[in-house]
Amino acid sequence: MKKHLLLLCWLGCTLPSLANHITGGEMYYTFMGMNGAAYQYQVTLHLYRDCFSTGAPLDDQAAIAIFNNGTRTMVWSGLIARSTIVVEDLTDPSPCITNPPRVCYQVGVYQFVVTLPGTPSGYTITYQRCCRIAGINNLSFSNNVGATYTAVIPGTSQLPTAPANNSAHFRGIDTVVICAGNAFTYNFGAIDMDNDSLSYSFCNAYTGGTPDSPVPNPPAPPPYPSVPYSFNYNSGLPMGINVLLDPRSGMIRGIAPPPGIYCVTVCVTEYRQGIAIATQRKDLQIKVADCTKAAASLLPQYINCTDFSLQFRNLSNSPLIHTYAWDFGVPASSSDTSSLAAPRFTYPDTGTYVVKLVTNRGEQCSDSSTAQVKVYPGFHPGFVSTGICISKPTQFTDTTRTTYGTVNSWTWNFGENGATNDTSTSQNPVYIYPTTGIKPVQLIVTSDKGCLDTATQNVSIIDKPPIQMIPTDTLICIADSVKLQAVSTGTYSWSPNVNIINPTSPTPVVHPTTTTWYYVDVDAQGCRNRDSVRVRVVDHVTLQALGDTTVCLGDAAQLRTQSDGLHYLWSPPAYLDDPTSPAPLATPPGTTTFRVTASIGHCSATDQVLVRTVPYPTARAGLDTIICYHTTAQLHGSYVGSSFSWSPAQSLSNPGILNPVASPGSTTAYILTVYDTIGCPKPGLDTVLVTVRPKINAYAGPDTSVVIGQPLQLQASGGVSYLWSPPTGLSADNLANPIGLYNGSFDSIRYHVLVADEVGCRDSASVLVKVFFVQPQVFVPTAFTPNGDGLNDLLRPIPVGIRQIDYFRVYNRWGQLVFSTTSAEKGWDGTLGGQPQSTNTYVWIVHAIDYTGKPFFSKGTVTLIR
Repeated sequence: MKKHLLLLCWLGCTLPSLANHITGGEMYYTFMGMNGAAYQYQVTLHLYRDCFSTGAPLDDQAAIAIFNNGTRTMVWSGLIARSTIVVEDLTDPSPCITNPPRVCYQVGVYQFVVTLPGTPSGYTITYQRCCRIAGINNLSFSNNVGATYTAVIPGTSQLPTAPANNSAHFRGIDTVVICAGNAFTYNFGAIDMDNDSLSYSFCNAYTGGTPDSPVPNPPAPPPYPSVPYSFNYNSGLPMGINVLLDPRSGMIRGIAPPPGIYCVTVCVTEYRQGIAIATQRKDLQIKVADCTKAAASLLPQYINCTDFSLQFRNLSNSPLIHTYAWDFGVPASSSDTSSLAAPRFTYPDTGTYVVKLVTNRGEQCSDSSTAQVKVYPGFHPGFVSTGICISKPTQFTDTTRTTYGTVNSWTWNFGENGATNDTSTSQNPVYIYPTTGIKPVQLIVTSDKGCLDTATQNVSIIDKPPIQMIPTDTLICIADSVKLQAVSTGTYSWSPNVNIINPTSPTPVVHPTTTTWYYVDVDAQGCRNRDSVRVRVVDHVTLQALGDTTVCLGDAAQLRTQSDGLHYLWSPPAYLDDPTSPAPLATPPGTTTFRVTASIGHCSATDQVLVRTVPYPTARAGLDTIICYHTTAQLHGSYVGSSFSWSPAQSLSNPGILNPVASPGSTTAYILTVYDTIGCPKPGLDTVLVTVRPKINAYAGPDTSVVIGQPLQLQASGGVSYLWSPPTGLSADNLANPIGLYNGSFDSIRYHVLVADEVGCRDSASVLVKVFFVQPQVFVPTAFTPNGDGLNDLLRPIPVGIRQIDYFRVYNRWGQLVFSTTSAEKGWDGTLGGQPQSTNTYVWIVHAIDYTGKPFFSKGTVTLIR
C-alpha cells in the first residue's frame, strides 16, 4: 500500500512518496587523485528494487550527505540525480530446478564527484530512505522500517596515506535462485583496487527514513541504529544457524531457511599494512523461494556432540533426484557407504571426517557435495544467573562443559522484547533489564571442535520481591511466644529487634509483652521489599456461650460463642460435629448441658449452654393400600399431638377427620401432619400410599357369524383371568380363548365375559355370534347409499363360514376396477380416486376359502344410490 507524503526539498522540488519498495543498496567510491591538498572521489550509490514490486519506482534523485567521523558534523550534502537503471534479470534458470522463481532487480545508479580535505578521523558518506519492503521474515516488524547505506573514507590517523583510498567494491552476482531447505551459495565478494586485504562479516542492517520523513534531506549523522531482528535471528545469523559467511572470501554458504524475505548485511573491512582503515557495507533483502533443486545438498557441517551416530539426508527433495551414493569418509573402510536417501551411520571413534554425496550419477542433473563431519560427544551447554531486580545488574555465568576441546564462543540473547541491545558475545556478561517480567534468555555456545548448542532459561525480573506473611495478624497470651513466617526469596531482617529469636530467619520466634508490629525487610539480589505483621498480646480470654435453646428431639442445634479465643474445646464431644469449633452443631439424645473452653496459649476461660429437647408430635397415617380404578379407599389415621391435617385434600371426603374416604384418580400419597403446643415447633409427618390400579380394558372380540358345524375361536383380552356366560356351546368358560361349536338349536347367542387383573379388579365385555343354517357363504348387499349419514354408507362383503377372503372386487360398467380388498372389515365408499361416483349399477366378484378349506367364488351386481 502506498502512503503519499509530500516533503519540500531544499531546492523547492517534491521528493518521492513513502512506499515499501527498497530491497537493498550499497555505496562505494573511487579515488580520482589530488586536487591541491584535497582528495577527489567519485562516489557511486546503487539502490535495488524488485522488478515486480508494486511499490514506488526508484527515486529520480538521492539526498546524500558526508560527515566528519571525529566531530559527526556534516561537511557536504547534495541531491544526486539518477544516472541510469540497470536491470539484473535471471531469464534462464537451471533445468534442474523445480518451480524456479523469477529473479529480477532494477538497480538505480547515482554518481557524483566530491573533493574533501584529509582529516584524522575520515568521513562517512550516507544515504537514507523509507521504507524497506513489508513482510521481512527475520525482523520483528518490517512495515515502515527504513534503511541507511554508507561508505567510509579512512582518515590519516590510521595511515598517513589512507585517504588516498579506493573503497572495496562488492562484485557478486545478485540474480541467485535460493530454494528453501536446499544448499546454496551467495557471493558477497568484493574487489579492492589498492590490493588491500579484505575480511568479511555479517553485520547490523541500519534503519533510516521514517514515515514522517521518508527521504531525509540531509540524512542524519552516524552512529545509526540497528533494525529490530526477530527471535532466533540476529545480525550475525541473519538467515539462521545453518547459513554462514566465509570471512576470507565473502561467500555465504548453507542451507536456506523457510520461504520468505531475509534482510542480510555484509561488511567488508579493508586492511592495509595490517591496520583496518575502512569498512564498507552491502545491505540486501534476499528472497528464499518455495522451489527445489536436483542437487546433492548437504549442511555445511555435521556435528554430533552427543554420541557417535548421525542421521544424513539430502536436503533437496526435488522429484528429479533418482539415485543416491553416500561415502561417510571413514579411512580404510569399505563398509561406510549407502544408497539410501536418508541413511544413519555410526562412526567408530571421535574425530573429523568428510562425507560425500553423489546424486543422479551419470544423469543430466547429476551433482555431488561434501561436508565436514565432526564427532566429539560430551558437549553440555548451560548457564546460571544472579540478580533479578529491574534497573540493576543481572550477572550471567556460563556453565558449559565439554569433554573434547574448549568452548570458544558465546552468543547471548537476554530476551528483552523490543530492545536492540539485549545481546552479548562475552562469556559471562552483565545485563541491566529496563522492564520487569519473565525474560526468555538464550545462550548459543560453540567449541573449537565445532560443537554448537543452545541453552534456554526463563529469568524473572522484578521491581521488588513478593512477600507472603503467614499469618498477617496473630494473637498470644502474655508470656507466650509465637512463630512468625515470611515466604519470599532473599535475605531477611526483622525489626524491632526486641523479644525476638532469629531475626534474620524467615521464621523468627517472638514473645512481646505488649501488642507489637513486627516488620520484615527482604533483599533479593538487590531488590528490596517490606511487609509487617501485628502480634496482639492479651492477659485473659473473653468468652460467652450464647443462649440456652430448645430443639425437637433428633434435630441439630447451632451452638455459638462470643470470644477472642484462638482454640476451643466443647464437651461432651460425642454429640458435636466439631468439638474444636467456636460454633459446632449439637445433636443430643436428650436435654444436655454443653461446656466450652476457649484458650489463647496459657490463658483460658469456660462457659456452658443448655440444649433442651422436645419429642416430635406422633403421626400414623395407616397401612398402604391398593384399590381398583374408580373405587375408593378408607383411610385410618391416628396421632399424638394437639391438631392434625390431611393432604392433598381434594380427593378426600373430609380432610378434617382421621378416617376420611379417599377417591384418587391415580396413585396418591396422603400425608397426615400433626402439630403440638408443648415445645417442638415442627410437625410430625406420616404417609399412606393409595395405589390405583389401571383401568381394565375388557374386550370380547368383534361380533361375528358362523354356520352350523363351524368351530368358532373366541378371543378375550384385558386381564389375567376370564369367565364366560352363558357357557352354551363353549369348550370352557374360564379361558380367554374358548372354542364355540353350534348345532342349529338357536340362530344367535350373546356371550358376556368377566375380565379380572392380578389383584381382582374386574370389568366386562360382550360379543354377538349369529348362526346361519346355510353352507359357507359371502353375502353382498344389492344396494348402498354412500351419503355420509352413517347408514349403509359402505359396500362390504359379509362372510359366513369363511376362513379368509382372497379378494373382493368392484367394477364399473366399463370394466374399470374401482375397489379391491382382502378384508371383510373394509368396504367401498362409492368413490374413485377421491371422486364420488354417480348412481349406477356395479359388478362385484369375491373369491374366498371356507372354514373347511374349500374355495368359494361368487359374483353379482350392486346399485349405488345417490
